[in-house]
Amino acid sequence: MNATVAILRTKPATVLDDVHRLMNLAGSREALPRDRETALKINISWHFFYPGSSTTPWQLDGVIRALKRDGHDPARLHACHNRTVVIDARLGERENKQINVVAAHGIENQHLYDPGVEWVHIREAVGDLADRFICLNDVFPEGFFIPRRFIGENIIHLPTVKTHVFTTTTGAMKNAFGGLLNERRHWTHPVIHETLVDLLRIQRKIHSGLFAVMDGTFAGDGPGPRCMRPYVKDVLLASADPVAIDAVAAKIMGFDPLRDLKYVRLAHEAGLGSGDPRDIRIVGDADAAAENWRFEGPFRKMTFASRMQHKIYWGRLRKPIEWSLKTVLAPWAYLASVVYHDSFWYPTHQARVREILASPWGRLFHHWDELALPPDDLATPGWADVGTAPLELRRESLRALGQSFRILGTCLREAPEFQARQRRKETARPA
Repeated sequence: MNATVAILRTKPATVLDDVHRLMNLAGSREALPRDRETALKINISWHFFYPGSSTTPWQLDGVIRALKRDGHDPARLHACHNRTVVIDARLGERENKQINVVAAHGIENQHLYDPGVEWVHIREAVGDLADRFICLNDVFPEGFFIPRRFIGENIIHLPTVKTHVFTTTTGAMKNAFGGLLNERRHWTHPVIHETLVDLLRIQRKIHSGLFAVMDGTFAGDGPGPRCMRPYVKDVLLASADPVAIDAVAAKIMGFDPLRDLKYVRLAHEAGLGSGDPRDIRIVGDADAAAENWRFEGPFRKMTFASRMQHKIYWGRLRKPIEWSLKTVLAPWAYLASVVYHDSFWYPTHQARVREILASPWGRLFHHWDELALPPDDLATPGWADVGTAPLELRRESLRALGQSFRILGTCLREAPEFQARQRRKETARPA
């Protein structure tokens, strides 16, 4: 399967024009029917701002303005967020200034787990296609549910260029993970590569258009998607083929996509996309696509938390511990993750991002609200002036600890294991 991936170098002064040109080069007009609803699948890998971790405001803003320029009705656009057991999406959309963009444009902001959002059984959504799943029927013998709203609408994934401790890299394919699987998606972690292929098969069935715009203005190397070393790389990528864009991003980071990324190789072999860079047509800036950033990847300097995750899902702790993640005992893991990442790692590793925050992108983020353009301004190419004062991350240990306790409360309150028990009680309660 041949595919096209667009890549451009960018800067704040031209980023809005660059996003529009990028999307058109990658075939967005052909891939995204204008008479359909379009979901903007935002990526929040951390509810705190950390460069390279989550969808950037200029990425989201640029995509919305590009869609408007190409004739999409803003009333048919909606941002969407999934919930995870260790990430507070509402806090994340504020800290990463995504809600600022959504509110400024007046488009709908959909949290997929809000009351009233309808989820439909996978067999009703895709029929016999479910018989072709690699692993999801084994993980969920009784099936699982996906948002009904996704069926028949376009979707644009908004990932970033970064590494990941479960999948080596993460991008467009993994961005579907939270949106398409509901409460117990952590059950799929031991077979995460196969899961991403099954989810791509679902997407190709249910969506009227599938597209991705990947932000590489910041890029993250190391044990991502959170505890990374960020870099300023000044690139953007786009494609209608999630496999191809993930393959090209991986190659730029310094990986061999078919050798190093099992999920790309499996999807390529299944004919769901192009994972071989030799078969992918590059448009835009060929020199940028030929770069090799020589990222060391997520496994050479793993954090304590990521080492333990690997032992639980694929190592010697799987037999004695992994079973507990499928029971009411599972919230112990959520609590441990939040305490480690939010209370310890984040406040003790801020020195590594100070130089990044003084960059033009860091200053644009810091001054976003005062620099934001009117939503009907589709002519300004970007931000020539991004201010002078850099952002400073002032999340001291005690403040982060207090924030973590609030997030811990959310984790416990919304833990799927507890919610499932509550639903069973309500179902069994006499009328």
